[in-house]
Amino acid sequence: QVQLVESGGGLVQPGGSLRLSCAVSGFRLGYLAIAWFRQAPGKEREGVSCIRTTDGTTYYADSVKGRFTVSRDNDKSAVYLQMSGLKPEDTAVYYCAIVNSACSAYDSSTTDYRGQGTQVTVSS
Repeated sequence: QVQLVESGGGLVQPGGSLRLSCAVSGFRLGYLAIAWFRQAPGKEREGVSCIRTTDGTTYYADSVKGRFTVSRDNDKSAVYLQMSGLKPEDTAVYYCAIVNSACSAYDSSTTDYRGQGTQVTVSS
């Protein structure tokens, strides 16, 4: 059974940091493209970042480039999203997903497996 479980969300002040974790089970992590998406109320899904677990190649949305860092630990079957310099517009539910395409096309990719999401709220 494939499961993705996110953790690490919460309330943070503007300029603060959070680290999200995505625990993956049921799939061998070393051959996947795993992406982070976010969705704010009333808005469409936005691709945030993707990591190719075979070699660690990463991709980022322009809106988070330089502030967010995605990484993976294949031995722990986990993917992480380190977020710093958070802004109110980063407020959303963040979820990880196994994308059905190459990481380079993650933003428009379908996903068969995704987590339930974790809320990130950036507010003073």
